[in-house]
Amino acid sequence: MAILKIARMGHPVLLREADPVPDPTAPEIRRLIADMAETMRDAQGIGLAAPQIHVPLRLFVWRGDGSTVSALINPEVEPLGDEVEAAWEGCLSIPGMRGCVTRPRRVRYRGLDGEGRPVEGEAEGMAARVIQHETDHLDGVLYLMRMEDFALFGFTEELARAAADQAR
Repeated sequence: MAILKIARMGHPVLLREADPVPDPTAPEIRRLIADMAETMRDAQGIGLAAPQIHVPLRLFVWRGDGSTVSALINPEVEPLGDEVEAAWEGCLSIPGMRGCVTRPRRVRYRGLDGEGRPVEGEAEGMAARVIQHETDHLDGVLYLMRMEDFALFGFTEELARAAADQAR
């Protein structure tokens, strides 16, 4: 396994639609997933899409329950219901920054797992947010593009300092 270089905002790979994974069971895809999981853990992330490591393929890894890493290949995601929620998001491709993004609270997803087997399910709250954030990367969309109010965007350290000051 290897730690891969993470593309940062401004790199063209983050702004293009990723290609479908033609053979999810290929050894190079399994190796890519393992490397992505190691890279995500090393960067202390909770999700990482292939375009973020300069590979324009439709797959991502994420920590569904906080510790177990799962892969979702060629995902399809759809909102469930009309309920939305605003929450702070960060991104390994935009280090040191956070922004408040409104997204559907619940989603249905389907695709293939890291072994190439069909998988589908529903997610809500943080899990739904991570799935949507990572799927956005596969469509060339950064969370900044979904923000409605740039007054709710800033450096992580400054936002934490402001929150601490406000709590006093």
